[in-house]
Amino acid sequence: MHDLVIRGGLVVDGTGAEPRKADVAIDNGLITEVGTIAASGKREIDAAGHVVTPGWVDIHTHYDGQVTWDPLISPSCWHGVTTVVMGNCGVGFAPARPDKHDWLIELMEGVEDIPGAALAEGIEWNWETFPEYMDSLDRQTRVLDIATQVPHGSVRAYVMGERGARNEAATDEDIEKMAEIVREGVAAGALGFSTSRTMLHLSKNGEPVPGTFANKAELMGIGRALGAAGHGVFEMASDLTPAEEEFNWMKELSAETGLPVTYALLQSPVEPDKWRDMLNLTDEARKQGANVTAQIACRPTGMVLGWQSTVHPFIAHPAYHEYAALPFAERIEKLKDLEVRARIVNDTPREIGVLGNILTKGFDRMFRLENGETLEYEPAADDSVAALAERTGKNPAEIVYDMLMEKDGRGYVYLPLLNYTLFNFDHIHEMMRHPATVLSLSDGGAHCGVICDASFPTYMLTHWVRDRSRGERLPLAEVVRMQTHDTARLYGLNDRGVLAPGMKADVNVIDMDKLRILPPEMVFDLPAEGRRMIQRSEGYRATIVSGAVTFEHGESTGEMPGRLIRGPQRQAASVQAAE
Repeated sequence: MHDLVIRGGLVVDGTGAEPRKADVAIDNGLITEVGTIAASGKREIDAAGHVVTPGWVDIHTHYDGQVTWDPLISPSCWHGVTTVVMGNCGVGFAPARPDKHDWLIELMEGVEDIPGAALAEGIEWNWETFPEYMDSLDRQTRVLDIATQVPHGSVRAYVMGERGARNEAATDEDIEKMAEIVREGVAAGALGFSTSRTMLHLSKNGEPVPGTFANKAELMGIGRALGAAGHGVFEMASDLTPAEEEFNWMKELSAETGLPVTYALLQSPVEPDKWRDMLNLTDEARKQGANVTAQIACRPTGMVLGWQSTVHPFIAHPAYHEYAALPFAERIEKLKDLEVRARIVNDTPREIGVLGNILTKGFDRMFRLENGETLEYEPAADDSVAALAERTGKNPAEIVYDMLMEKDGRGYVYLPLLNYTLFNFDHIHEMMRHPATVLSLSDGGAHCGVICDASFPTYMLTHWVRDRSRGERLPLAEVVRMQTHDTARLYGLNDRGVLAPGMKADVNVIDMDKLRILPPEMVFDLPAEGRRMIQRSEGYRATIVSGAVTFEHGESTGEMPGRLIRGPQRQAASVQAAE
């Protein structure tokens, strides 16, 4: 008798092979058989009419603080994610000198919009070194598996103090000390190292993340520490300017060490075709022996603007600030007043920079998010607030105001900021089909006040497989492979991401007909009543981690089989032979 048998589902095994009807047997946390299974299970799940996939592996999250207090690691757990990788973009909480706790919190708050008060109250700081941080994580139970990377910002601050925080050039001695910390971190089980080289990432006080301007000597010195350890991914968020200079050191580092180097790639609103140039350079680097991969997103980096969000279209209107400090319910009552509405709508916003102008005046980039029972993340230009205003003769600010007032002040306006220059997903389709890209950039756990992209895995199935109407869709088998096998392999997690004997029993059972992402909602459930935007889902019949059913019909079962992943994981012999 097997521990668990999943009966009669459409198995999409993660390899890209065609879906097939089969049973899946699980014993001792591993998959033991896929096919027609005669033996019974101590427990059985009827998957008839459902899709059975590996659990999703999300390689770009920011749960570094949240994992220390939240065993569910939501919202990722509500979207079939069974493994998360954190420590991205060069920010994290280890190593951490005792007098740098507040500084690290402010850095994370500024870069990733995670409430500082929540981090200050939620994190217990029972570590200083990176290995101690890993040991702390290892002592806790949780619903899914977590892995992390060594973040450049923390390492730089630990070694260089204020010099590192101010992005001063590192000395040879500094570089050697940083390299040693990275070696220790990887030896303790970190899956790699991350850095940020983009001016979009600023601390709470407006300073660039430590490492933003690190020179080649520093980057290569740290990269060689990974090489000496024998494994690890070098991950980077970068503006890729100048592109050739960045690619030269990435190519050199990967070719010298044999390790993967990976960078974030989104369509720029300023240079909408630059992403193609980046992929051409990536292809060139690969032909020359480097293992360079672009991390891409499945939809725009889009802000969800509401009265409770970090920002909204009236945030710079002086007339709005008369009411901004009121408790939400009182504020909404004031905003319902027609005279108040008229004053705010007709007020002139103060200048708050280029981004601020888009937020307050970019009506051609603003859209209604909820369209009946669906969420529209790929709206046409004709559906923008500006286009609607032109058709109706209304003031676009009035239209936006009224959208925000829907659902008793809990309405939202969608503003796709990056990755949506031409008002369609055709470039994303091309990116996803490119052999040098991997699906990523959900930022799970981050941007709490304005973005909730932890729903990416569900969106891949609902939009890209089932619902897209404005362009080509993607085959189910390909989409499953992209967020299981492919993401797991980039980070050396060779024990998961495929449904085959000997592989880790991380599984989703999904009702594709009922699968949907629910509208965003703002909740205040972080420590210190911190705010965050969440999205739940419907249609996940069950999620299984290491053979334990952790969620059924969207609700936690109370099982906590998740663990800290330390280092690369071995591939099952059956999969190794097949590949």
